[in-house]
Amino acid sequence: MSGQLKEVRNRIKSVTSTQQITKAMKMVSAAKLRRAQDAITQMAPYSHKLQEMLSNIVSSASSDMPLPLAAERPAEKVLLIPITSDRGLCGAYNTNVIKLTRTTISEKFPKAEVTILPLGKKGYEYFVKNNFKVVDNYWTVFQNLSFDNVRQAAIYAQQAFLEKKYDRVEIVYSQFRNAAVQFFVSEPYLPIPKVAKGAGEKNADFIFEPSKEVLVEELMPKILNTQVYKAILDANASEHGARMTAMDKASENANELLRSLKISYNRARQAAITTELTEIVSGAAALQG
Repeated sequence: MSGQLKEVRNRIKSVTSTQQITKAMKMVSAAKLRRAQDAITQMAPYSHKLQEMLSNIVSSASSDMPLPLAAERPAEKVLLIPITSDRGLCGAYNTNVIKLTRTTISEKFPKAEVTILPLGKKGYEYFVKNNFKVVDNYWTVFQNLSFDNVRQAAIYAQQAFLEKKYDRVEIVYSQFRNAAVQFFVSEPYLPIPKVAKGAGEKNADFIFEPSKEVLVEELMPKILNTQVYKAILDANASEHGARMTAMDKASENANELLRSLKISYNRARQAAITTELTEIVSGAAALQG
């Protein structure tokens, strides 16, 4: 019986230590989430407006205007950019990104030659382990998260598209809503998607200064770089939100497990006391007899 009590005490001590770690990780993630949320909140309206403007320009451009980054080609060679985290302990966050990437391959590009450009250590490790064709130059982007580092990956995708190494480029990431809610999406990147117009709806008319060709040539790469950076910020905030939620649930589960272990410990202790009392009474009775 004493061995059983010792085992339960050790388990209670272990669960308590684990709970302290999960609570600390939740606090750290909450602090990081606040900074990441501020960054994406400030960036999102600017990025959305730029994307809307770029799509409108591409949709309203004349047929004789060269727009190589908007050139439609059959999707024979595809580049997917899944954005995962560098660390785990964030629930099903990384699993959902990887799952959506595989679903995109099987449903949208079943016959295409697919290459993966992972951003984040977890995605890189998974796709290398499962023998996907991987571009392994940019997966360390979260080790020093900055616009310049993210821009390198965006420039690679644009240059490869222009050189016709890929006919389609898509970004797979998690759109941040709040700490508990993230939406996992596969977003077209290249060619630049056009705006779908309803019946009788006219294209937006812009006045360009300087000329449309010069302005588009200058703006298009910058807007595309911003689009990737916005996806990275979304993913970063989603990661911290998912980790904070996961650590909160882990702390709650530890409380329930502690409650159950303490009940088991008290029962075992009461049984041991009862056994000892029975032995004492039996010994006393035997002496009297």
